[in-house]
Amino acid sequence: MGPETLSLEWQTLQNQFDSYEKYSLIIKLVAVLLTAIALLTQLPVLFAIALIGVLWLQDGIWKTFQGRFEQRLLQIEAEIRESGTPTDCQFNSAYQAQANSGGALIAEYIKQSLRPTVMYPYVVLEALVVAAAVYQSFY
Repeated sequence: MGPETLSLEWQTLQNQFDSYEKYSLIIKLVAVLLTAIALLTQLPVLFAIALIGVLWLQDGIWKTFQGRFEQRLLQIEAEIRESGTPTDCQFNSAYQAQANSGGALIAEYIKQSLRPTVMYPYVVLEALVVAAAVYQSFY
């Protein structure tokens, strides 16, 4: 298969990669909304922190899935550059060859969750909930 096929695969995967970014933003916005609701309704602090934590980890899982697209996109780009032995349309095979399971998969999710672009809103939201709880305890 030639560079045209690689280019088509790259375009398809790049669209999916970008779509994952949009949904990651939606998860973050839901976290902000639920934090506002938790603060307005004075939900217990531990419940609010747990809720934000679940969304944070979900975002990390989402970013892990997106990262798999990234790996294949990088392979395709290298193939297009080299124009040597093509590896067209091997996204699932490439993933299957590298698939983690059990503890390694959980470690990958945590690693993605600790990336600054994933972590940013959740740390702020957690701090906001704790600050609100401290404020409420004084008044």
